[in-house]
Amino acid sequence: MIIVSGANGTLGGLVVQRLLDRVAPERVGVCVRDPERARGLAERGVRVRRGDFADAASLDHAFEGASRVLVVSVDSAGEEALRLHGTAIDAAARSGARRVVYTSHTGSNPDSPFPPMPDHAATEVLLRDSGVDFTVLRNGFYASSALVLLGAALETGELALPEDGPVSWTAHADLAEAAVVALVDDVLDGVSPDLTGAEAVDMAGVAAIASELTGRPVRRVVVPDEDYRAGLLARGVPGRAADLLVGLFEASRKGEFARVDPALPRLLGRPPAPLRDVLRAAIG
Repeated sequence: MIIVSGANGTLGGLVVQRLLDRVAPERVGVCVRDPERARGLAERGVRVRRGDFADAASLDHAFEGASRVLVVSVDSAGEEALRLHGTAIDAAARSGARRVVYTSHTGSNPDSPFPPMPDHAATEVLLRDSGVDFTVLRNGFYASSALVLLGAALETGELALPEDGPVSWTAHADLAEAAVVALVDDVLDGVSPDLTGAEAVDMAGVAAIASELTGRPVRRVVVPDEDYRAGLLARGVPGRAADLLVGLFEASRKGEFARVDPALPRLLGRPPAPLRDVLRAAIG
């Protein structure tokens, strides 16, 4: 049985939908914190069990009978993220799963100023030490994040952010399809190549695409890191979250998310969705 964690989330949900195009529902199980939200999957014949990365016993139940487990990385950061990932990996190993697939990031780097990246790097070490065959999916930056960063600029016409660098934006749907290939076909072992879009686009390029799609000018304005952070705090953003966002821009201008690799189109058998298409679908 293939077990997908985080199946109520965006990526995990898409993975399950595409997985059901490849395998029978009775071969699929999901691990979710709220089974009620996965009722539709249960009605399709998918095994739905409660599982929480903070509760090892619940994972033993959710992962029971697993042949492969997809561990979708958590939203937490630092020691908490590593503890939760470690609990999930250990539970997958206890279940007898032959392979653990983990959603990492192209920017995985123990020295990155963007906090999730050292967490991914540390989790990859846990996988190497787990004794279980594993696949690390080095996923590109979600293209939906570009829409979040655009934010009010679509209304104000001014995209005021710190200095940045190119990012190889990647669609959730493409990454979900790649995860299914990794789960079903066993074509990826160990750390994958970077699974990225076909081009790297900085925020000036994002602003230009938004201008074209909306027919309204969106001007890119560079603001100092400290001014950006102060503005976030003034709007009620917690300090830790503000630091995370500042770290994102610092890492991007160091080129940590700029790599472009042909691995994703090879896996998909087609070109990945460009950022322009993702933004068009979101903003019209």
